[in-house]
Amino acid sequence: MKRFFIILSVAAITLTSCGTKKKIAELEAKNKEIQDLLNTCTVKLNTCLTEKDALSSQNEYLKQNNTDLINSSKEMTVLTTKGAQNLEKSLESLKEKDLKISRLQDALTKKDSVTLALVTSLKREVGIDDPDININVEKGVVMISIADNLLFKSGSYEVSDRAKGVLGKVAKVINSKPDFECMVEGHTDNVPIKNAVLLDNWDLSVKRATSIVRVLNKDLGVNPKQLIPAGRSSYIPLVDNDSPANRAKNRRTRIIIMPKIDQFYDMIEKEMKTLSK
Repeated sequence: MKRFFIILSVAAITLTSCGTKKKIAELEAKNKEIQDLLNTCTVKLNTCLTEKDALSSQNEYLKQNNTDLINSSKEMTVLTTKGAQNLEKSLESLKEKDLKISRLQDALTKKDSVTLALVTSLKREVGIDDPDININVEKGVVMISIADNLLFKSGSYEVSDRAKGVLGKVAKVINSKPDFECMVEGHTDNVPIKNAVLLDNWDLSVKRATSIVRVLNKDLGVNPKQLIPAGRSSYIPLVDNDSPANRAKNRRTRIIIMPKIDQFYDMIEKEMKTLSK
């Protein structure tokens, strides 16, 4: 009986041992499967983490790029606004320049009209229509230029009788404007002159100017306070002294009638009104 129990015990231990080994084997297989799955998951996790870092970096780049684009857009907006403002200022400046040019053109046109009005008025008053007598307006003064062949003989400063008729008409203009000053300028050519009476062309030009002044004053009644004689010799020629015809042009007497500025504009206004009728 005892032996029987021993045999049962051994059989039970053997059966138990075999079952345990099988279970251990199953557990080990399961553990290996789990370990493999863990390794696979670890690899995938590491891959995901790597991709996450890459995406994170890319996201930061995209954010920065987006910020830069927004800033650039703002700068472009500012630049565009400034550009529009500058363009507007440029257009305004151009308009102002066009307006100034237009005003200058109007002023020049008016100046030409005024000059024409004054010359017409003086020619009408003087009653002269002679190519050797030129009347114009320069820088606010009236200039009457008379060729010397109408006033003097060659090399002389004695006023001819023919000249007194012309000077009488000039005196009429001067006498009609008692507040104006009148400068008489003598001009010669460049041919030197020297004799018992005349030292040089300076002397000739001055003596011719004073001779005209004496005739205007003593013979034609011009107030001497209005008269200024001046000699310019040959130093302000109209043309080159390279031919007899040109030298004749340069030998001249210029009578400059100089009003005060308010008188000048009064004269202009009066004549413009006359022309507009």
